[in-house]
Amino acid sequence: MTAPFLAPLLLVLQTRGPMDSATVTRVLNELRTSDSTVCALAGEALTNYGGFWGHSFGQPGLAMPQPMPTPMPMPGGGGGGGGGGVHFAMHGRSRDVDPAVLRAFRAVIRDDNRCIRNIAARVLGNHHDSGTYDLFLGLLRDARADLRETGALGLGELEDSRAISPLSDALSRDDSPAVRMTAAWALGEIEEKVSIEPLSRALNDRAPEVRRTAAWALGEIDDARAVRPLSTALDDQAVEVRLTAVWALGEIEDASAVPVLAPAAKDRDPRVRQQAAWALGEIESAQGISTLETLVRDPVADVRKTAIWALGEIEDGGAVPALATALKDSDPDVRALSAWALGEIENGAAVEPLLVALKDSDEDVRATAAWALGEIESPRAFDGLTAAQRDEVGSVRRAATWALRQIDDNDDHHNVRVRVRPRVKVKP
Repeated sequence: MTAPFLAPLLLVLQTRGPMDSATVTRVLNELRTSDSTVCALAGEALTNYGGFWGHSFGQPGLAMPQPMPTPMPMPGGGGGGGGGGVHFAMHGRSRDVDPAVLRAFRAVIRDDNRCIRNIAARVLGNHHDSGTYDLFLGLLRDARADLRETGALGLGELEDSRAISPLSDALSRDDSPAVRMTAAWALGEIEEKVSIEPLSRALNDRAPEVRRTAAWALGEIDDARAVRPLSTALDDQAVEVRLTAVWALGEIEDASAVPVLAPAAKDRDPRVRQQAAWALGEIESAQGISTLETLVRDPVADVRKTAIWALGEIEDGGAVPALATALKDSDPDVRALSAWALGEIENGAAVEPLLVALKDSDEDVRATAAWALGEIESPRAFDGLTAAQRDEVGSVRRAATWALRQIDDNDDHHNVRVRVRPRVKVKP
């Protein structure tokens, strides 16, 4: 199958027109003989139509969120910052589907084509059709490993707590890494705390893809009891496992993970160090400041920026000295982000270094420093901000004017806006 077939299919699905069983059967027959990439793209469209929105169809075993903290301070509109991310949601499970359409998908659930089976599992799992749980449970116990994988996928889509025990057994005992990985993913989708123990054991699985998925699932369950087992994964030989374990600790957001993350901040891979900084920012404990101070001096700029973002999220005056030093960084994005973090902390000790930053060669640094001084509201900044009102750049002048009004306790003028340009991205 080529683009001439795929394009009209995607158009039909985008318009959410009615789909009957004959159309489903025709599409699935076409996909059965198609290129695997084309089948995966069409499968995403089909499963979205069926109500599924979320993880990559090409790798159904793991939906790995990509945290992307993006601090955006805006005077007149409140502070900025946040540990945003890629969020996985459902496009509603309540959409009515013709029972004949569901029967068409059920008819291919044991198909020899993995792509076809997984499309059917996702559609059926998201509509909770009568008997679907027993169907998937039977697949999970099948002699064929490929069908067991599809059964685990379907049980994860159902998110039925009855599946925890059989999925845990599959995670512990199945010979197929694909089945074990999908079982771990399914337990993460169900998000029941009883799954912490089997998932913790899976962190020692011989297959790295299983260990990584188990770490992801523990992050999804979001319970402090997972901190200790995840700490062991920080020494994993596979960098993807270490990245995911650090991400999970950030998702759990428990202060007990702060000392656990210290070794990750020294990891040989800069991606792990950056992820550790992000996790400490998510936890928002002042205990993490000393580790982040080290990362502020990291040779990799992205690591330094993420550490500075994290210090801004923690909002503790103990970070001011490190951030004041970062205002002299060779990278203007790092300097601007440091000014933002000092504005978030709102500690008077930052006034003097921010006054120096008002004369920075980079206009974004100067504007953000003015905004930060307005957040701190110290009269000591009056003269420096008054001089900044004569800056050659309009954004700096406007930020300085807003800051002076803040210090004078006048009404906030909401038309004054300062934005930090660098966007801190953490991509495990």
